[in-house]
Amino acid sequence: MTSQFTAEPFNSPLETGLRSLAILEAAFPNRYDLQRLVELDYLVVHSADVGGPDSLHAPLPLRAGELLVRRQLIERGLLLMMSKGLIERHAAVEGIEYIAGDIASPYLASLSAPYTLQLRERARWLVDNFAGFTTEEIRSLIRRFFEHWTSEFEAVKAIG
Repeated sequence: MTSQFTAEPFNSPLETGLRSLAILEAAFPNRYDLQRLVELDYLVVHSADVGGPDSLHAPLPLRAGELLVRRQLIERGLLLMMSKGLIERHAAVEGIEYIAGDIASPYLASLSAPYTLQLRERARWLVDNFAGFTTEEIRSLIRRFFEHWTSEFEAVKAIG
């Protein structure tokens, strides 16, 4: 029997699900749809790019491409966390939204790995600084960074 969840350590359903859980727990009782979680996941991983604490992941030059594959990864992570009762899915007028479940906070509090502690810190920072942003404001912020990285890529391509 094959599982839909792989044993990949980076951007696995476990890692992306844990990041979504941390974001939703920090934002509780707010609910977010999948697209907002994709955008917030990107920002929590690359927090230094938006004036926040050190990024969780290395600042790779072509990281803008991550946005293209992130949605499916986040969705798989949400499914994993929902299967454990950590995240709940609700139907809303605007579509499907996700919220931290009742056991999200105790579960996250029980984790002590440095990555998890840093993730929770960045998720709280992210929510404190960007929770009031509209969808368009978040997308505009990410678009500015995407345009900056694209121009850097073109410069590197021209040199090579």
